[in-house]
Amino acid sequence: MKTTKWLLAGVAATAAIALAGCSPASGGGGSTSGSGKLTMLIGSSGDAETKAVQDAASAWGKKNNTTVDVVAASDLNQQLSQGFAGDDAPDLFYMGWDQFDTYAANGYLQPYAKDLANKGDFIDTLTKTFTYDKTFTCAPKDFSTLGLIINTGMWQAAGLTDADVPKDWDGLEAAAKKLTTGGAVGLSFGLEYARVGVFMNQAGGTIVDGDKVKADSKENLAGLDYVKKLHDEGVLKFPSEIDSGWSGEALGKGKAAMVIEGPWIKGIQGDYPDTKYAAYELPKGPDKSSTFSFTNCWGIPKGGDNAAKAQSLVEFLTSDDQQMAFADAFGVIPSTTAASKTYADKYPENASFVASADYAVSPVKFDGAATVITDFNSQLEGLATGADPEAMLKSFQTELQSALDEANGK
Repeated sequence: MKTTKWLLAGVAATAAIALAGCSPASGGGGSTSGSGKLTMLIGSSGDAETKAVQDAASAWGKKNNTTVDVVAASDLNQQLSQGFAGDDAPDLFYMGWDQFDTYAANGYLQPYAKDLANKGDFIDTLTKTFTYDKTFTCAPKDFSTLGLIINTGMWQAAGLTDADVPKDWDGLEAAAKKLTTGGAVGLSFGLEYARVGVFMNQAGGTIVDGDKVKADSKENLAGLDYVKKLHDEGVLKFPSEIDSGWSGEALGKGKAAMVIEGPWIKGIQGDYPDTKYAAYELPKGPDKSSTFSFTNCWGIPKGGDNAAKAQSLVEFLTSDDQQMAFADAFGVIPSTTAASKTYADKYPENASFVASADYAVSPVKFDGAATVITDFNSQLEGLATGADPEAMLKSFQTELQSALDEANGK
């Protein structure tokens, strides 16, 4: 993936509309014995991922006398919601963190993860992401976190060394100033909650605490004020301001010396093979270290006839050895504690993404939040034009609290 720009409004709204008109799959969960066939729907990043998943599914299938039909969706969200609406959901599928609560709240996910033999092997923050109503529901497939990506050529040209790598907000501002020249800006990242939100968290802010929204706090305001300050100083520009579709493109073009992205940054190597970069953990805020994690789980439809076999396949796919095979094939970070450590040792250039998993959190994702987040993203565009951050948060507070009350049946 090149970016995590949210399409949440369309994703959640489409899913909610489709799911509202259908019923969970019927059946008693099936059996792992005997021959049979499973269908698997994935959202593939390319041929390497598709082949790796097909090979793994075939290896499990041969041992379990089962054919697994792996379908690489052209539009995973649409095809998945259509499958449920037509009572033809796949037996196993990729389920994004941003859709999980919507599907779980509507009763469409088999809560099988609590019964897995390896249920205790997953990174704790990922287990929490896929826990609904206090039940560990579906197994994390892999994950990514946000980090600070530095163009090492521009870094060296500015006379900066390893000692200058930002450890806190002051260090980030100082480096961004030093790296800003007539032809490039020191820092760039997407103007969206999925990026800006980490600064709010680092300042000590939170968005949802139980059944209360706390978006308009002084801590969240401090995060937005810091982002606005960097932009007002001219050391931060958003991708659209420097003729780039996303910050990775800005890094590759040499228009930004530092960006905030995830391990998918390696995708720029095809278009910008001469760009050298290094990844570091995000600088600590005035309150704490924080970053966002983005992940998928292996979803199984509730009550599906092949649920037992699908669960067996998930145990195979999430084993440490198989997760490392996926990592070698198409670069994903394993979701288990042991395999992620192996990954960090084998791929030290991505070790910072693994290290930050210990304190990473998911962005707001409760059922019904998507539309409000999309509206907030539109308001955040005002940070580039002098709009009032406090007014943005007040509006966000009101709208999100209303959505949360609705989700809680109030």
